[in-house]
Amino acid sequence: MRVLLHSLFFLATVGSVTSTIYCLMAVVATVRFGLRKRREDRAASTFLPAISVLKPLHGAEPSLAESLEMYFQQDYPEYEVLFCARTAVDEGLQLAQRVAAKYPHVPVRFLTCGEPEYPNPKMWSLALMGREAKYEYLVTSDADARVTKECLRQSIKAFSDGSTALTSCMYIGTAEKGAGLSSRLDAIGKSVEMVSGCLVADMVEGGTHFALGVTMILPKRSWDDAGGYDELGQYWAEDFVLGNRLSKSGRRVLISNHVIRIMVLDTPFLESFRNQVRWMKSTRRSRPWGHLGSGLTFAMPFGLVGLLWGLLSGHVVGGVLWLAAMMLNRVVLAASALIALGEPRWLSQALLYPLRDLLGSLLWLGSYWGSAIHYHDSNLVLSEDGRVIRS
Repeated sequence: MRVLLHSLFFLATVGSVTSTIYCLMAVVATVRFGLRKRREDRAASTFLPAISVLKPLHGAEPSLAESLEMYFQQDYPEYEVLFCARTAVDEGLQLAQRVAAKYPHVPVRFLTCGEPEYPNPKMWSLALMGREAKYEYLVTSDADARVTKECLRQSIKAFSDGSTALTSCMYIGTAEKGAGLSSRLDAIGKSVEMVSGCLVADMVEGGTHFALGVTMILPKRSWDDAGGYDELGQYWAEDFVLGNRLSKSGRRVLISNHVIRIMVLDTPFLESFRNQVRWMKSTRRSRPWGHLGSGLTFAMPFGLVGLLWGLLSGHVVGGVLWLAAMMLNRVVLAASALIALGEPRWLSQALLYPLRDLLGSLLWLGSYWGSAIHYHDSNLVLSEDGRVIRS
C-alpha cells in the first residue's frame, strides 16, 4: 500500500507542477498576443493588393450559408471568391451559388474537381483553385470558417514589408445554437488547447514554424516554395508541413493578429470523439515529441490522481484541495486564452473547461491507438511522417 501511495503522490505532484508551469507560460503567451493584437488592429494599412479567396466545399452544413455570405461582404477594394466541390450537384456548391446571386458585384467562380487524386481531398480542390486564381495573394478558408467583414483588410497587413511567406488566423471554436455538451466541449478545446499551444510554441521557439489551415493567407509562390500542391497533397496536416517547410527555408511565417471563428457542428459524442482523435493522430505525426510532451500539460487527470491519493492515505481534505487547485488551474488557462481572442462569453466557457481538459487527456491517449482514420466515407492510414495512405 505504501508503494502505491508514494507512486500516486509522485505522479500527481509531477503532473501538477508541469501543468501549472504550462498554465503560467500560456497566460504570458496569450497576454503577449492580446497586446500585439490590440496594437496592430489600431494600425492603419495602405497595402491592399487584390486577393483571391479559395473555399473548398463538400456538402452543406446547417450554418454554411451564413459563413459563406461573410465573404461577399468584405470591406476590401478588389477580390474574387472561388468555390470548388467534387461535382456540380454538391449541396454546398449549389448553396454557394444561391448566396452569390445576392451579391452580383463580387466576382465569383464555381469549379468542380472530380474525385480527389491526392490522398488529402482538401488539397485536391485547393490545387485547382490555386492554379485558376486570378490574383497573386490567396486566402484559403475552410467551409466552417466564420469571418467578419474586416478579415481580408486585417489579414493582409503582415505582407506589406515583402518578407512574409504565410500567415494564418487563430480561431474561436463556436458551437451552433442549441448544440449538445460534446460539441460545446469540442468548441472550447479548439479555442483553448489550440490557441494556448500555438502561442506558447511561438513564444518559446522564437517564432512560428507551422500554419493553421482553417484560414491561411499567402502568395501563390509560397505553395511552390514548400514543394507544390502535388507534394503537399500527400500529407494529412498539409498546413503544418507548408508552414514548417517555409520556416525552415528562412521564410517568415506568422500568426495573424486577426481572429476568426470555426463553427462546430452538433454531433453525437462518439462521432465527435472520433473526429477529434483523428485530428490528434495527425498532430502526433506532425510534432511527435511535442505531442508526447503535451500529455504533461493537462491538469485534471493529475488532480484526480491527487484526490485518489488523499482518499487512500486519509488526507481527504488535502486530496479535495488538490483537485480544486487543478480545476482553478484550467479555469485560469481557459480564461486567459478566451479573453485574448476576444470571446465575450469567456467566463461560462472557462468554467466548463476543466471537464474539457479531462476529455482532452483521453483524446491524447486515443491518438496513440493505431494509425487508421476515417474521413468523408474514406478509410485512410497515416504513415509515421504524416503522409496519407488509402487503405
